Amino acid sequence: MRVHLIRKETIENYVVKNAGGKKSFATWLTAIRYADWNGPADIKSTFGSADLLGQNSNRVVFNIGGNNYRMICKYAFGRKQVHLFICWIGTHAEYDRLCDNNEQYTVTSY
Repeated sequence: MRVHLIRKETIENYVVKNAGGKKSFATWLTAIRYADWNGPADIKSTFGSADLLGQNSNRVVFNIGGNNYRMICKYAFGRKQVHLFICWIGTHAEYDRLCDNNEQYTVTSY
């Protein structure tokens, strides 16, 4: 199924403030445009370094730009497409702080 990215503008706004990640996020967006997912395992097939979070969160963490950036998204598989909601974007160090506080399952900044 095709992936419907919710609020692509979130990424666009992030790279305006973090220009070093512009090319890496553009590459990620291209991969999403052509992705064909039927289940969470397909996310890992497209992005081998992605981490599917547990605790029934339906969340995935994408490593972007050689692991310089992290993006947490929530996914929902529908009948015709996959909805991918951006919950949080930041640096690897910022993500580590989220994990230290166990917030990666609940954060919703966008």
